This record gives sequence, C-alpha cells and structure tokens, in this order.
Amino acid sequence: MSSLLTLRPIQSPCFPISSTYRLSLSNPERWISFHSGEKQPIAILTGNRRSRSLLTTDVRSSLKSPSAAGDLDLLDLECRNPGLSSSYRCADIPWPNQTVLEAQAKVCTGPEQTRPLTEEQAIKVLDTILKSASGELKEDEVSKAQLGAFFAAMTIRANAFPESTQWSEGERNAMNLFWPRLVQVLPPDVIFIADPEGTIMRMGNSMGPHYAGQGAAEMRLVGALREVLAGGHLGYEEVQGVLRDVLPLDQKLQKVSESLLAAFLIGQRMNRETGRELKAYCLAFDEELGPPPIANVRSLTHYGEPYDGNTRFFKSTLFVAAVRACYGESCILHGVEWMPPKGGITEGQLLKFMGANTHLSPVQAKVLLEDEDVGFSYVNQAAARPSLHSLIGLREHMKKRPPLATSEKVQQFVRTNGKEAIVAGFYHEGYEEALLMLMRRRKVHAGLVIKGEEGALSLTTKPRSINASKGLPVNHCSGFRLLSTTNDSSADGFSRENFSIDISAHDYGFEPTQTPRTDKSAIKNIELGLAALRGEKGPAYDRIVLNAGMVDHLLGCNGAEDAQTAFQRAREAIDSGKALQRLMNFIKISHKVK
Repeated sequence: MSSLLTLRPIQSPCFPISSTYRLSLSNPERWISFHSGEKQPIAILTGNRRSRSLLTTDVRSSLKSPSAAGDLDLLDLECRNPGLSSSYRCADIPWPNQTVLEAQAKVCTGPEQTRPLTEEQAIKVLDTILKSASGELKEDEVSKAQLGAFFAAMTIRANAFPESTQWSEGERNAMNLFWPRLVQVLPPDVIFIADPEGTIMRMGNSMGPHYAGQGAAEMRLVGALREVLAGGHLGYEEVQGVLRDVLPLDQKLQKVSESLLAAFLIGQRMNRETGRELKAYCLAFDEELGPPPIANVRSLTHYGEPYDGNTRFFKSTLFVAAVRACYGESCILHGVEWMPPKGGITEGQLLKFMGANTHLSPVQAKVLLEDEDVGFSYVNQAAARPSLHSLIGLREHMKKRPPLATSEKVQQFVRTNGKEAIVAGFYHEGYEEALLMLMRRRKVHAGLVIKGEEGALSLTTKPRSINASKGLPVNHCSGFRLLSTTNDSSADGFSRENFSIDISAHDYGFEPTQTPRTDKSAIKNIELGLAALRGEKGPAYDRIVLNAGMVDHLLGCNGAEDAQTAFQRAREAIDSGKALQRLMNFIKISHKVK
C-alpha cells in the first residue's frame, strides 16, 4: 500500500474536489489497486461513502495489464455515483420548476407534435407562474428561461400552428382567467413574448407592440424575435448576428434577458428551421478560438453523436473509434459530459470514468490523432466552443432541443489535409437532409447520417419490430461519398455519389440480437465495451464490428469496398487486442499531451 503513486485528480467545475472523497490508505475499501508487473499499482476511485460502485470484474480485468494501467491518474469525483449519467449534471445549474417543465414538454414542440393542455393543466401551470412571479415560490420559482420558452410556444401556436395544435378551449379559458393578474406581475419582456402585437389576449396590452428591449444586443434580438413569434423565418446573417451578439451567456454581463433568448431558440425549432438558419447555427462560432488545427493524418472521421447521450441502450461509438484507429481511419469524437433534455450517457462520461483527460483542446486532440499509438481523440465543447457551452443551463430550462442540437453534431474542431468525413445520428424524419446539407457546406469528402436507436448514430443488429413506428426505420443510412477528384465536377472540386439504404445486419451475416440495456449506467456501458474489445463475442461485440465496418464501407474508405472485408478488418483489430490497446493508450497519454 505504501507504494501507491502520487495521484493527480482532474479538476472539473461540475465535480469539485473534496478531501472527503480522496483516496486514503486507512480506508482500503474505497480504492482498487492494479499491479502491473514491476510497475507501481494504480488506484481508481469509483464512488463515495454512499455508493462506492466499484468496478466490476470485467472492467478491472481490462485495466489490469501494464499497457492498460500504465501510470493512470486518479479521477477523483465528488458525486453520489459517477457511474450514473445523472451524476454528471453540473450542480451550479438551478433546477427548473417541474410543473411548468411538464407543460413545456407538451407545448414547446412542432406543429404536429404539440399536445394542447387541458383546462385543469393550464390552470395549474398559470397559477404556478403567477405565484412565482409574485414571489411566493422562493424555493421552486419559474425561471426566466422557462417563462420565455413557455409563452413563446403559446404565442407561436396561436399565430402559426394548424387548428389541431392551436390553443384548446381549456387553455383559452385558463388564460382569460389568469392574464389580468399575470400582466400585473410579469416583467415587460415576458409580456412582450406572450402577446407581441397585443392581439392574442382578449383584453389586449399596449406593452407588447411597443417593447424594444434594453441595449443594442437585446434590441436586435427583439426585432428578430418578432418575426419568429409570428411563425416566420430569418436570414443567415440575421441569425448569426443575434448569436454573436448574445453569446457567451454570462450572468454577470447580462447582455440580454434569458427569457428572450429562450423564446428565440425554442421558437426557431418550433417553426422548423430553414437551411440558412441551421447553417448560421452551425458556422457562427467556427473560429471563436482561432482556426482549427490541421492534423497530419490521411483520413479523419468526425463523429456527431447527439450531445444529450443515451438513456437506454449500449453506446458503441467510443469503442468503434478505437477499432477504426487500428487501420488508419482516425476518428474524432466531440460532445459534453452532460446535456439536457435526456441527460444520458456520453463519450465524455465514459472516458472520464475510465480516467482519461476529457478537457482536451483541439490542439491537444490533434496531437493524439497524430500519435501512432492512439489515432483517435475527444474534444469537449467547453474547450472548443465556450459560447455554445454556456447555454447548457438555459437548454435544460427550455426542456426541448434548440436548433443547436442539430448543428452541433456537424462540427470540425480539427481538420486534415487528407480525406475528411462526418458521421451523425438523427431521429426525426427531415433532419437527415438538413444534416447532409450542413456536411456538404463543410466541404468534406464523405458524409453519413444514421437513424440509430435513441437518435444515436449506432447501427443495431436487432431486427425491425412489426410494430415499428412509421417513417424511416432504425438503421436507415443516407449520405454521399467521394468518387474522384476533378477540376470541374463541382464548386469544391469533388465528384460525389449519393446513397440511401436501410441496413439489415442479418443480411451481412450478423445474428439478430436485442441491444444491450445500460439504462444510464456508465459502468455497464464500459463493462460491455471493454468485454467486447477483449474479444468476448456477443451483442456488444457484433455492434462494434457492424458499426466500424459499415461506416468504412459506406464512406468509401480504402480497403472497405467490400463490406465483408471491412467487417473482417474490424474483427481482427479487436481479436488482436490492438483496439483495446489504443483505448488504454488514449487514457494514459491524454494526461501527458501538451
């Protein structure tokens, strides 16, 4: 025990270090040591007094070898159970009012998806807002962002939605009852959002039509918001201008009211963003910290998983990246540790729990991509796009996904002079075309969108249910890939072919199996992934092979022209132990890179 290494905990704003949870030689129950031949043992903390959640045998055995453990640093977290995705929510974010949040889930959505409130529901919500605005709910107040999102949804429904999703009779009755009192206590910006032209509420109001905002940034936002609240759309420059005016969101500076910004973001999503609007969200902060570094690799795939993660099923992308890196298909993952509304498992959580440095800058990520012993990397949005990362708290209080949930999946935090591809997941039909449009604007050689389970980009071996929902099935893939380089085939000099296919894993020789459940457990996800990378055959192994090989094949990667050859190459990367070695190298080297 006396030979334990000096441990350097990784500081995190969401997991402040506390001596209460530090490793202690006097309390051996709270640490696990891995002896690595003649090297010093390593300790990894995985829980606290309430829930230690020690690593299972599968995880321990994968980390036991010298190459796996190396000189890993301790990840010391203050949280109830860092193996659960909910533990990664930043404690600094105030909780939203749950009554209003439940109503937002019903009304802050699209023209066909909105579910009007009953009179009883509407009365409960408006009464809660009235009490909060009157100062009666000190411990459970309705935030400015919630007020902005809720009333923006109500306004857009009244102005622009089809009759079936406009206000119900019960909503109208409740609003007639409460508005005379609400207008006395709500701030001017919220009154503007609720009735911008003074025509929605039967008693009317003179404040909405004359409201202009305070300061140049807010005045510009109000002008744009008037169009959005009427169900209209904005131009590329207009959206970019608003975003650059108001972000990063800073409580101290308060450039604009959070109610106005939340109304703007949810309003654009409810109106179904145009291509030019999504393009503005995608490109607005490309060079916030300067031009992206250029990695000296022959091929680079950007993986765009939904930032709010998985809540039910095995998440394979991290392990797929380690596999593809073995044969020269470098991969870069990006995201956050925790993101609403799902707050599910993310690559950031998996890597952080295993002891990696998850706060790498794009420059540091470039170094790992170029490292012949690693070949893949991860970038946290906080390090690459601080302006967009500043919106996480606001996004939780909005309840529904803003346009950023689409555009953030199509980022290029690191570039290369070799071939570039982007792979992204989607769920709602129609967004596959929007994502491919953004990929083309990024001028990559190949692009691929996958409808995976939970909207993730992982293909599944599970057969399609006879009760599957209408629309595009799970395992639908659309995309484009490079045919040849020419001088005149297109504006960017590339000739591409488009494709659209529904993948049946059984057609490629995979046995149909149900997707392993993880249910927000990072530990379970790691357990499944590491067991697969150790060569343990089963559903997780098959999913990693399927996703690595099929992405290679669909993107037109060298050596993957035949799908079966691509799958065999992926199997060899796993069975040889090289993929596991790559993952463990990343964990170790991520703390040393400058």
